[in-house]
Amino acid sequence: MLRAAVGFQRSGDAAQSIAAYQRLLARWPAYPDDWYNLAYQLRQAGRFQDALAAYQQALERGVSRPEEVRMNRSVIFCDNLRDDAAAERELREALALRPDFVPALFNLANLEEARGNRSEARALYEQVLALDPHHFEALARRANTQTFWKPDDPLLARLRQAAAAPNMSTTERASIGFALGSALDAIGAYDRAFAAYTMANAQSRLSSGSREPLYDRQQHERFVDELIEVFGRKAAAPPASEASNPPIFICGMFRSGSTLTERILASHPRVTPAGELGLVPAMVRADLAPFPASLKTAPPARLAELAARYLRQVAALFPGADVITDKRPDNFLYIGLIKTLFPTAKFIHTTRQPLDNCLSIYFLHLDHGMGYALDLMDTGHYYRQYRRLMDHWKTLYAADILDFDYDAHVREPRRWTEKLVDFCGLDWDEACMSFQDTNAEVRTASAWQVREPLYNRASGRWRNYEAQLAPLKNYLADLIDDGPKA
Repeated sequence: MLRAAVGFQRSGDAAQSIAAYQRLLARWPAYPDDWYNLAYQLRQAGRFQDALAAYQQALERGVSRPEEVRMNRSVIFCDNLRDDAAAERELREALALRPDFVPALFNLANLEEARGNRSEARALYEQVLALDPHHFEALARRANTQTFWKPDDPLLARLRQAAAAPNMSTTERASIGFALGSALDAIGAYDRAFAAYTMANAQSRLSSGSREPLYDRQQHERFVDELIEVFGRKAAAPPASEASNPPIFICGMFRSGSTLTERILASHPRVTPAGELGLVPAMVRADLAPFPASLKTAPPARLAELAARYLRQVAALFPGADVITDKRPDNFLYIGLIKTLFPTAKFIHTTRQPLDNCLSIYFLHLDHGMGYALDLMDTGHYYRQYRRLMDHWKTLYAADILDFDYDAHVREPRRWTEKLVDFCGLDWDEACMSFQDTNAEVRTASAWQVREPLYNRASGRWRNYEAQLAPLKNYLADLIDDGPKA
């Protein structure tokens, strides 16, 4: 029975593996490692409460290295159930069992960073580095909690030293490179900063282990062509299951101001920020493959079922919430699908000066699933396809899409905040002008910026790198408009 369970697990058949472990444990419940493996499979299958219960069984039955089980439970609470208080309790339990358990210290530091507790995060990262001086991810995250003002900053020297270290993985070298680039940019050493970012992106590409291009321009163009063809007209009548209003979707290019936009809305007493929910992309991958071709033959009952499930999942994550925001930037790809599922859905389309937007993406350590981010011209190509697709969505749903321009908002914050609140159908609340005071957690690269009052130093940042951006500027010339927005 154990061989069968492990065999299904190795082949990636989670459902069969779960069933096999459950049969095994029903007969021999005393084996903690099998409870641990069952919990892992349940988590992979998205059965998070069942996974927590299985991990608890492993703990109660004396699993070895219980601190690891506690940390695994904390990840479920934090990433999947949005219960950070429970996540912290699990991490504290892990550290009570083993005070020098570096992974738990590192995760606790990440949690404090998401909460905006800068000094606590710094102290925890330094504690990690005291235990493991070669924990380069902790050093990179430690650097991100600090603003650099002068070239002789001791932390900048530590980053330079780390960048020259011989024994480092490509992933670690990429993280240090991005942190070093950010520090050099902050002190105005722009040429050296760009060199550090270029190295970081090259190391990130190597860390993927793929010999193929991570971004296929022609393939992406075909995907956008297909989206425009499949969703060539307005969606039909609402699915029968649409019993309540869907979230307000905030989308656009990454690094276009979506986190700031959600934080402004989160300052309103009626709004609950959901952050970057992965529910729509997961639906596309698991239920609607091959997308978007499957939409041509998808029966209305199936679409109604998917719409109802999405609403149930959101309600389970945020019980009793009034207005919810789903801030997944790349949902702009799925506006046609979302309008098919929820014809009343509204979209806040965050925009930004194109060169600033592309540069900010290139300067950020992103997931390899966003392979276009590793090359400036690939980023420019992706940006051009994004604009083409958004132009299409606006021909269908212009009244339900608000272009929220980051640069215009910086110039006239009250005017644009009022426009944003009104578009969402909310009464004005002055708290929206003090978004930096909101206690909502932030798990994106903008975690520290959005906790500051509004500033304009990110607008026009591309001019510091005008020489390096010349090819991109020429490529996007017809899409660049530096004039004020109406």
